[in-house]
Amino acid sequence: MSSKYDALLQPIPLPNGTTIPSRTAMAPMLVMGANEDGSVSETDLAYFDRRSDVAGLIITGAAYINESAFVLEGQISVSRDEDVIGLKKLAQAAKKSGNKAILQLFHAGREAVYERLGRIVAPSAIEFPFLKHVPEEITEEEIQTTIGDFGRAARRAIEAGFDGVEIHGANHYLLQQFFSAYSNRRTDQWGGTLEKRMAFPLAVLQEVQRAVKESGKEGAIVGYRISPEEIHGENVGYRIDESLQLIDKIISEKVDYIHVSLAAGYDAAPEGSEKSFGKLVKEQAAGRCPVIIVSNIFTADDALDALNHGDMVALARAALIEPDFTRKIRENRAQEIHTAIEHNLADLHIPPKAIDMFNMEGSIWPPLPGLENE
Repeated sequence: MSSKYDALLQPIPLPNGTTIPSRTAMAPMLVMGANEDGSVSETDLAYFDRRSDVAGLIITGAAYINESAFVLEGQISVSRDEDVIGLKKLAQAAKKSGNKAILQLFHAGREAVYERLGRIVAPSAIEFPFLKHVPEEITEEEIQTTIGDFGRAARRAIEAGFDGVEIHGANHYLLQQFFSAYSNRRTDQWGGTLEKRMAFPLAVLQEVQRAVKESGKEGAIVGYRISPEEIHGENVGYRIDESLQLIDKIISEKVDYIHVSLAAGYDAAPEGSEKSFGKLVKEQAAGRCPVIIVSNIFTADDALDALNHGDMVALARAALIEPDFTRKIRENRAQEIHTAIEHNLADLHIPPKAIDMFNMEGSIWPPLPGLENE
C-alpha cells in the first residue's frame, strides 16, 4: 500500500554502485557506551542492535583513530588492531536488518582530553577562550602519522565488516580546525591560503580512499561530514562560499556522500540567503553524490519535508527516542512514531552516560523530550 511517505523509502544509489535501502540515516552520535579502553561493550551492542531498523544507513558516533584523537569517556576506539574483534560484533548488530552500517573516523584535535593525554595538538598553538589548555602546534611528523592513522582505521573498519566509513570533518574537530582560518595560522604547506587550508582534509580523504580500495571490499562507502560555516562570535573561520569550494574538491575525489552537519535545523540557511545550506550543497554536488541533511527531524512529516533540502535525512535525537522510525513508516504506522520518551525507557537501550549528558545542567545538548524531569 502506498503512502505519502513513500519518497523516504526509496533506495538511493551511491557513486560506487552500492545502494542504500531508504532515504533515512542514523546520525553519528557519541553515546558513551564503550569500555574504558575504547573496546566495544555489551551496552554498545544492545544500543545498535535495537536501532538496526531505525534507518537505511547507520552511522556510528566518532571512533577515535589514535590516542591523541580521544575526546570523551565511553568513546569507541578504532586505533588498534585488537579493536576489530569488538567492532565485528558492532557491525553485525547495526546491519542485522539489511541496512548499511558506517563507522565514523575521528580526531578531536584541540578538543581532546588534556587530563588524559597530558598534551593536545591543533594546527596552530593558539589560546582559545573556550579551552583551559593551549594546544601545541602539531608537527609535520605528527601530521603524516595522523593521515596514516586515518587510513589504518579505515582498513580496520572494513575488516570488521562495516560497509564503509565516514570522515568526521565537522563540529570544530581536527579536520575542520585545519580548514578554519580562525584556528589555522600556519605558514607551511598546511595553512595560509584557502587551497593550503584544504590540504589536510583532502590528504586524509585520499589516504582513506587508498586504504578502502586496497581492502578489496567491493562497493565500500566513503562519506565526508562537514559543517558548512564556522563562526565564533566575531571570529569567522570560514563561510559557506569557502566550504562549497572544499565540498567540490571532496566530491572530485569520488566521495560517496556529503553529510551536512547542522544544529539549527535541516532548513537552516546562511545569513542573507534565500536558499538553505542543504540546497546550496546539493547545487554544488550537482548530482555527483547524495547529500545527507540533519537536525530537528522528529516525525515522518519532518523527514519528508527535509528531503526538500537533501537527498537523505539523518535522525539524531529521533533515533534515540524512536528506534523503529523507518520500520513504522514502512509498515504504514507513521502516526505511531514516538516524539518523546513516553514509553519504556529500558527498551530504548540508551547508555546511562548518554542520558546523564542530555540531562546535565548547562549541557550543550537539549534535553531528550520526556526526560526533562528525570
